[in-house]
Amino acid sequence: MKGILGRKVGMTQVFTKDGKLIPVTVVSCEPNVVMQVKTMEKDGYNAIQLGVFEKKVNRANKAEVGHAQKANTTPKRFLKEIKDAEGTYNVGDKVGVDIFAVGEIVDVTGTSKGHGMQGVIKRHNQSRGPMGHGSHYHRRPGSMGTMLPKRVLKGKNLPGHMGVDTVTIQNLEIIEANTVDNYILVSGNIPGAKNSLVYIKSAVKNSRKNNPKEILTYEEETVVDEVVEEVVENTDVNTEVEVNEVEETKVENPEESK
Repeated sequence: MKGILGRKVGMTQVFTKDGKLIPVTVVSCEPNVVMQVKTMEKDGYNAIQLGVFEKKVNRANKAEVGHAQKANTTPKRFLKEIKDAEGTYNVGDKVGVDIFAVGEIVDVTGTSKGHGMQGVIKRHNQSRGPMGHGSHYHRRPGSMGTMLPKRVLKGKNLPGHMGVDTVTIQNLEIIEANTVDNYILVSGNIPGAKNSLVYIKSAVKNSRKNNPKEILTYEEETVVDEVVEEVVENTDVNTEVEVNEVEETKVENPEESK
């Protein structure tokens, strides 16, 4: 198992060299710091604790500051344990986006957007009743149950708080892992609002083979600078020609010059 913490930036799209369009989500993943290493002998299981995004020292308590000093770093805002992590890590090591390869299948966990108090139509995708002809049933939850129990059965879809749930999207593909700008492009959409914390880890139920996609890249051309240089050269040539023409006319008409 391997994973990394990051922030959801937003969605965009990329094109492959085959001409296919792939919608992707951009996840900004600055290097995660290994805050703690747990072993079977000491803690009863093997795991590493990752920390990401700096936290102001004046907003951290003494326990958080001391925990961060052991890793020779500043207090972190988010901490996450990864059990049975691949590889060998020491306290203070950094985990970057290079742990994932292009074409690898991953699961992404995040916190869904909050929608507040919602009815059954939006919350549970139920249908409404007739809106006319004397109907008094429009957007209500419907029957509460049978007569005999004389109570609402567990699991009944009712209005209530919607969103702010931990949601995992499985079997997404890594389209690009940029180690220069520290971001990952994941195919499809992932849960959460912009700038929310997400956790990318190895897929649990993956049965597909890695099939890396070759995406198109764009390079900036400096065509404008070349055109400016040509224009400057042409203006110099034109001025030289005009000067030569003026000198020739003076030589041909010496009387006029007198």
